[in-house]
Amino acid sequence: MARTPSNMLPLGTKAPDFELLDTVSDETLSLQKIKGEKGTVVLFICNHCPFVIHVNPEISKLGKEYQAKGINFVAISSNDVENYPQDAPHLMKEKAQEMDYTFPYLYDETQEVAKAYDAACTPDFYLFDGDSKLVYRGQLDDSRPGNGLPLTGSDLRNAMDALLEGKIIDPNQKPSIGCNIKWIGN
Repeated sequence: MARTPSNMLPLGTKAPDFELLDTVSDETLSLQKIKGEKGTVVLFICNHCPFVIHVNPEISKLGKEYQAKGINFVAISSNDVENYPQDAPHLMKEKAQEMDYTFPYLYDETQEVAKAYDAACTPDFYLFDGDSKLVYRGQLDDSRPGNGLPLTGSDLRNAMDALLEGKIIDPNQKPSIGCNIKWIGN
């Protein structure tokens, strides 16, 4: 299992807009349509990565908890499905239902959205404020498959709580670690 870190898009970056297929509803959704009033978490995930499988329960839990507070979530898979068929859209829909995601799970077939966000790994987390400016990017928490640390979502949770409370979010943020995005042609 490869251990690829986040590229750490510069804080303050405006969220790149997109229009992608939601594998759950079969609708094309834009960032403008699904962004939250107080903030938006954009996360790059996939079905097969052991790092994503490890954090899935916490992702689902955080989505439910923070959507009720005005921070919407949107998950995106950008993997090459020809070489990684387990990440195909129909299986993404199954995964979203299995994990009880309360947020869209979008398919980035061209990989242009992943490139626009400078996403590198799965999972890769981005928190944007109500003005769509990047205030946090990096890891969910210190838990990784097999390291024995509890899954808490503490890093992302602390950033979302600070955003909701109007507090400064610590700019010293740890990159996420996960499987590299499976780029087409690589």
